[in-house]
Amino acid sequence: MNPKPPAALENLLQQIAQEHLLIETLETRRSDRLDFHDVAVWGVKSALLAAFEAGRQAALNDPATNPQA
Repeated sequence: MNPKPPAALENLLQQIAQEHLLIETLETRRSDRLDFHDVAVWGVKSALLAAFEAGRQAALNDPATNPQA
C-alpha cells in the first residue's frame, strides 16, 4: 500500500478532483457506484493541467529548486 501523502497534498488533490472531475471525494468507499466515475476527456485534461501548474508553482516557491524564491 502507498504511504499517505501530506495533508496539504491531500487537500490539493481533493480540490482538483472536485473542481475538474466533479468527484466528491477521493476516499475509498468500497462501492463500485461510489468509487468509479465516468469522466470526460476534457475534465481529465483540465485536472492534469491543474496538477501540473500546482507542481510548477511549488517548484518556483521552493528555495531548493529555485534560488530566487
